[in-house]
Amino acid sequence: MAIFFTGDTHFGDPRALRFDHRPYPDLAAHDAGLIAAWNAAVAPGDTVWHLGDFALGPSGARIREILAGLNGEKHLIVGNNDGPDTLDAPDWASVRHYAEVAVEGRMVVLCHYAFRTWNGMSRGALNLHGHSHGKLKPMPKQYDVGVDPMGPAPVPLAAILTSRLRRKR
Repeated sequence: MAIFFTGDTHFGDPRALRFDHRPYPDLAAHDAGLIAAWNAAVAPGDTVWHLGDFALGPSGARIREILAGLNGEKHLIVGNNDGPDTLDAPDWASVRHYAEVAVEGRMVVLCHYAFRTWNGMSRGALNLHGHSHGKLKPMPKQYDVGVDPMGPAPVPLAAILTSRLRRKR
């Protein structure tokens, strides 16, 4: 069982195509591409922490359909664009605004928003967040795990920790 992170999927949100310049010709292709990438990376027994802004625009029925079609045990860290239909969808294992979890022996602080400081920061804890769509200058031990900086599939902690090394090459 692996643990993955993602955020800012913005299923059903046409702004993702305009503002974030995602490489899809239309919203249907966007949503289908994200679903396919998710399910290619995540097995049914894996855990995914979604760090907010799951969907904006689709009906409650469509949100439930998308969520039910995604592999893994899914936890939502609430984002500013997550409305009642997203929050009330039955396939979330948990819905909260903040979490601290141990992953591969490290404490990881999860929130939709980036922090300046966080619990355990001086002891090696990481802050994973979404919201900024890769536009914030990264701080040490802080990572934006959203679709725009990390790609369409949820990513494991090891990939997050090496993500800045790939960009420097």
